Amino acid sequence: MGDIAIKIENVSKEYKIGLAKPHNTLGEQMADGFKSLFARNGHRQRSHQSDRFWALKNISFDVKKGDIVGIIGRNGAGKSTLLKILSRITEPTEGRAGISGRVGSLLEVGTGFHPELTGRDNIYLSGAILGMRRAEIERKFDEIVDFSGVEKFIDTPLKRYSSGMYVRLAFAVAAQLDPEVLIVDEVLSVGDADFNKKCLKKMENVGQEGRTVIFVSHSMPAVTRLCQRAILLEGGIVVADGPSQKVVSQYINSGLGIGPRREWRDPVHAPGAGIVRLLAVRVCAVDGEIVEAIDVRQPVRIEMEHEVLKSGYILLLSFEFRNDMGVLVFHSLDIDPAWQGRRRPAGRYVSSAEIPGNLLSEGTMVVSAGCETVNPTIHQFYAVDVVAFQVIDNEYPDSARGMYKGNIAGAVRPRLPWNTQVLGSHPADSSSCLDRAPLTGQKV
Repeated sequence: MGDIAIKIENVSKEYKIGLAKPHNTLGEQMADGFKSLFARNGHRQRSHQSDRFWALKNISFDVKKGDIVGIIGRNGAGKSTLLKILSRITEPTEGRAGISGRVGSLLEVGTGFHPELTGRDNIYLSGAILGMRRAEIERKFDEIVDFSGVEKFIDTPLKRYSSGMYVRLAFAVAAQLDPEVLIVDEVLSVGDADFNKKCLKKMENVGQEGRTVIFVSHSMPAVTRLCQRAILLEGGIVVADGPSQKVVSQYINSGLGIGPRREWRDPVHAPGAGIVRLLAVRVCAVDGEIVEAIDVRQPVRIEMEHEVLKSGYILLLSFEFRNDMGVLVFHSLDIDPAWQGRRRPAGRYVSSAEIPGNLLSEGTMVVSAGCETVNPTIHQFYAVDVVAFQVIDNEYPDSARGMYKGNIAGAVRPRLPWNTQVLGSHPADSSSCLDRAPLTGQKV
């Protein structure tokens, strides 16, 4: 394949809905056979067409060795199916998927590890599956354990690991065992912010070493930071393929991506670590209406609804704001004086932060939400890129742009007070800052 690491040619994947139930016993096989016969005789059999679903349809693209490519799209777009084909977990119904080299995959919690075996045993098992000799695995063993941070539990069966511990070890194994192609799914969202940053840095290093990375994520800033190229899937087909910043902007602005409201109705899947659970994040105008776009001159409020499950903890809530280029614009920490140093009783709360008008730059703002306890510090959740909103500037004369009609670069665009004084026509008439009006809010 030359310099091509991955070659996808007209790949399609069809699933049969409701017909893939495995038979555990001969009795179950016979029972299903009788049901099928009865359905045919009674003319109640569903049409074959309604039983079939194309998760992917006629996908084609190449990935060069050493490239880091992001795969994006909303849930159900076909991303996970594509990764399973690339990881050789499933075969395409049509077409061909060619991969050059050893593949390390981290798709979902539970894939590739045996829960009854210890962390140590699973490291050796994973290496053996990749075709590595025991001596090769032993050379990498300490690096894997150190990266994962589960040294104290390395001889504990995986079934006793938390989801975060599991993912840390799984990523360390997938990344450190030197695969030519590294495939990583959204499972990194299980980890905390520091571990996510470490993973992104590791994937960047893997690409610099000439190995190939396929990265699926709902975190658009992570995609733009890590990947030079992105592929957007929708309905099982490729709708965009190109520079990551351009494709991400198309995704966000198309309405397919992140919206102004995110809610977790099922507490089982809500972010949280047992003390606090995230229930919702919303983007609101000052009147409380949920908005997708805001006038650059107007304030906007970000709300975080959460439930305190255990009383007696001091909480530190935070928001993180990034633009659609992946640039961190700013962090905002909860400094509500009513709760500074105060332990919160169990119950439901809504915390909000208001961004003043004439501060943000035109474009898309993507918001992440975090929470940890204070003394002791325990990470509760870090929900990445949960909501987004557009900042619109229609060349208002009272905005920060004034009469300028061109594009204004920068992560923020505050409307700063300006002042011009006539000093005279000769350089000798100039004076220092101390001779003129003092800065607002400062003593001179």
